Amino acid sequence: MNAPRSAALRFAVLYDLGAVPAGEIGAGLADLGDVVFLVPAGSVHVEQLRPVMEMLGAVHTLSGHPEADGELIRRIAPDAVLTFCDALVRQAAVLSASAGVPGPGERTARLFTDKVSQRKALRESGVELIRTAPIASLADWDAATTAVGLPAIVKPASGTLSLNTFAVHTPEERAEVFRLLQNLHSAGRWTPFITEEFLQGRPSQPFGDYVSVESVCTPRGITHLVITDKTPVLPPFRGTGRIWPSHLPADEQREILELVSRALQAVGADRGLTHTEVKLTVDGPRIIEVNGRISGYVNMMARESCGVDLVRAAALVALGHDPDVVPFDFGGKVHFQYNNLAPLRPCRLEGVTGTDTVRALPGVTAYRAFVRPGTDLPGGTTTRTLDTVSGFGGDHDEVLATIDAARTALSFDLRFEDGARRLTGHELSLC
Repeated sequence: MNAPRSAALRFAVLYDLGAVPAGEIGAGLADLGDVVFLVPAGSVHVEQLRPVMEMLGAVHTLSGHPEADGELIRRIAPDAVLTFCDALVRQAAVLSASAGVPGPGERTARLFTDKVSQRKALRESGVELIRTAPIASLADWDAATTAVGLPAIVKPASGTLSLNTFAVHTPEERAEVFRLLQNLHSAGRWTPFITEEFLQGRPSQPFGDYVSVESVCTPRGITHLVITDKTPVLPPFRGTGRIWPSHLPADEQREILELVSRALQAVGADRGLTHTEVKLTVDGPRIIEVNGRISGYVNMMARESCGVDLVRAAALVALGHDPDVVPFDFGGKVHFQYNNLAPLRPCRLEGVTGTDTVRALPGVTAYRAFVRPGTDLPGGTTTRTLDTVSGFGGDHDEVLATIDAARTALSFDLRFEDGARRLTGHELSLC
């Protein structure tokens, strides 16, 4: 991935919650050029990270108005526009066009971020034929859920981090989810939803029943970097961790990669990094969703496990260069990241103990806390990461044992409405 640094190169990076951390973005672009962060107005996460971003480069707040933001991007005159945040993929495509630099294309950006349109594209290409129906308004609820049937998934048509994502198995759950959607509408927080046929995962313990595929897409073709195994999700659909390389047999891995290639071609992915989630069912792999960015922690894991900086790779692709990235080589080791997640119930994090014990575990290379004591946690279905434990082992069993030991060693002091509790990592997953 060699490319000389040039003072003339400038990267406009749209940034918000859920993206690759700002510090990693700065590190990945440091020898290529200068970074300018473009951030949405009113983001609590942005305000918390603004001092970090300002140390790395200029920071501009987007207005949300296409003409004004188009004028801003033309003044900045970037050589490339990047984002690692789902909610900003479509806006990044628009600003790429305004700046006159290559981008993913507005159609592809829409298919990445609009699950209704994405499912239609996958269906019309013969990639995935699951039953779906849009819920543009509450008036669509009965017809949509009847057409799809039960069990089903109900989720925002454009959503991230599992926010307001629900599994519906029974008529009672169907009624309860409808009440929740009515509450969102009454609170002025309504957005369009989609209901989809529920993909039943096959028994997969101690792993999760789904994987993801991390890929680099260029006009010259698609390179799949790695299949990411998952640790089991927490209800309703909150991801907890990832493991490289996959434990799946080679023939199943080939089937997954072929499916993902077809899905990426169906949405027109030809410029950037992608993260495709795949359910493992008794009938074979099925597409959950295709995302036009890498997962927030994948770059950290790639740098630590095999020395590859995916931010840098994304920048080179955006510049029109070949990043020369090949499928990851882990040198015979198995690598992992595990995240403890905030509870579904609102609470305050008052403290964490056991961190030194975790850092001393064989194979653990880092423990990083992302939430400070004293922070109020809002609860709800959004995936809110408290920390990450990173490390490696000689095989998958060893890695799973290390994750188990870390969850046992950590204790989280939380204050709920009904009182304070100290929970281990295992107990935290039940809250």
